Amino acid sequence: MEQQTKDAFLLAYENLQRIAYRLYEQAQNAIDADLFLDANLLISQADKIFELAENLEIVISEQEE
Repeated sequence: MEQQTKDAFLLAYENLQRIAYRLYEQAQNAIDADLFLDANLLISQADKIFELAENLEIVISEQEE
């Protein structure tokens, strides 16, 4: 894998992790405010984003081997 491609994947991975973390934080805030539907929606989307980030990590690590 070219370094430029690897760098793009790493940047995307870091950004996706950051986004997922923020969504999880907001979900906790929603739970604290008894906004359970909002919390559920936030967690659902955060889980999807986190899974995408993890898949990118696998692609990166496989290319390093």
